[in-house]
Amino acid sequence: MTIRSLFATRFSETALDDAALLEELAEACRDLAGQDRAGQRWSKEHGYRGYTSYASLDDLPDRDPRFADLVRHLNRHVARFADACALDLSRKLKLDSLWVNILKPGGAHSGHIHPHSVVSGTIYVEVPPGAGALKLEDPRLPMLMAASPRRADAPEDLRTFVYAQPAPGTIFLWESWLRHEVMPHSGKSERISISFNYR
Repeated sequence: MTIRSLFATRFSETALDDAALLEELAEACRDLAGQDRAGQRWSKEHGYRGYTSYASLDDLPDRDPRFADLVRHLNRHVARFADACALDLSRKLKLDSLWVNILKPGGAHSGHIHPHSVVSGTIYVEVPPGAGALKLEDPRLPMLMAASPRRADAPEDLRTFVYAQPAPGTIFLWESWLRHEVMPHSGKSERISISFNYR
């Protein structure tokens, strides 16, 4: 019997190889959270447990050179990932948005996708013990209908959900249509991450 794997979903896990920049980013995120009144207000009004600049600021690389340094790293990672996905691009992918997330204990983020983007991702700046994993969902799930569940010992590429546990400096990349969520943060201190979209 010949069995082939079809319709692969790529997911990249790499690390920022610049410890000094990681420290600077932690400081930059905290600086931003303290100054961004609109972001603080939006986070409170929308029940975000902590702070996000998602709906308030769209110019972080222009606003702070520490974020601009990060983007230079991300551009390389995203270009390699797009090539690994065999994306037929008429031009290079370009950063569309980049935002800070400071998640307090008990915080989570329900399942979602990133419309109007090609590649999305997150870099984890501070990850305390107990910080929630990134839960990735099999994109075929809405169409499985009467399919049987997978065994507990199913290999990762056959599971319905995969949990990617980050560490400080981890960069996750995925195609933007891949549904994902942030599991509840049960740690005792804030988890800091920076998310982004390329189009």
